[in-house]
Amino acid sequence: MLKEFKKFIQRGNVIDLAVGVIIGGAFTNIVNSMVKNLINPLLGLFIGRIDLSNLVLKIGGATFKYGEFINAVINFLIIALIVFLLVKAVNQLTKQNEKPAKPAGPTSADYLKEIRDLLQEKTK
Repeated sequence: MLKEFKKFIQRGNVIDLAVGVIIGGAFTNIVNSMVKNLINPLLGLFIGRIDLSNLVLKIGGATFKYGEFINAVINFLIIALIVFLLVKAVNQLTKQNEKPAKPAGPTSADYLKEIRDLLQEKTK
């Protein structure tokens, strides 16, 4: 069992996953800070308030904090947009760094057409 665990841990995809989780955690802190400190205040200029968490609806003994839910939805949309833009930018950079594909050589269909044409010329 120990050998299997060692083999499992040494596989590349497990290491890649671990690195991805660590980088993702660090990236989450950056994006959350950006949303909280830069984007939410900017939105606050337009909607008049930055924090909607104090919006509540009380029915009987229950308190529904719909403002916090709205904050969470707004933060999710902002984070999703930022991640989308970052992925799009990274994809653009990787496209620019890719070497152009070598032109494909003649296929077997091309050779067969050439043979057919040569045979047709001989029969004329």
